[in-house]
Amino acid sequence: MQKIEVDSLPIRLGQFLKLADMVQDGIEAKFRIQNGEVSLNGEIETRRGKQLQHGDIVTMDDMSAEVVHK
Repeated sequence: MQKIEVDSLPIRLGQFLKLADMVQDGIEAKFRIQNGEVSLNGEIETRRGKQLQHGDIVTMDDMSAEVVHK
């Protein structure tokens, strides 16, 4: 699992997926989230605008990333 440092919190799920290089762009993020392919802390999350906090873990396919506040 990779740790992704963010400058300010909260950060939206769609933005975090792009920052963590889990998706190519916002359109892919929207598609994957709406199709139930992304989980947040072990639960499927379908809201692209979900606000993430320090310590949250996002998983998609075989990739996982933790939100870390700088």
